[in-house]
Amino acid sequence: MSAVKGKNTRIELAIRKTVHHEGFRYSLHNKSLPGKPDLALKKYGVAVFVNGCFWHGHSCRKGKRPTSNKNFWDVKLERNVKRDRDNTKQLKKLGWEVVTIWECEIEKGARKLVRKLNHKKKRLQELPKQDNHPKPEKLGS
Repeated sequence: MSAVKGKNTRIELAIRKTVHHEGFRYSLHNKSLPGKPDLALKKYGVAVFVNGCFWHGHSCRKGKRPTSNKNFWDVKLERNVKRDRDNTKQLKKLGWEVVTIWECEIEKGARKLVRKLNHKKKRLQELPKQDNHPKPEKLGS
């Protein structure tokens, strides 16, 4: 299992390429956020996890659990699912919107994410402009 990549996977790179191509900028694996999301778009308040179906217990064909050594895999994968749930709850409490993109739905997930980001971008642009008056300087400077 040590050969299994946790960062910069094929599906993660595909999502990053799509999001960047659409003009959105992000930080990677932000350690200050619960679960270290694969992408964090602070400007839009969106944290993105790009999950492999097997490792994160998705209910698709790729998420099917092994039948050998069943107890080991059940415990391990359930722990991953619980950790994902806990991280999502913590991020939501901090005001982040969490998007999970599954390995089996990479194209659909990427399109959905870009639509969501474009919607948020449009809403931000519609907000009234902040007053850009210069701030008074400190006394003695």
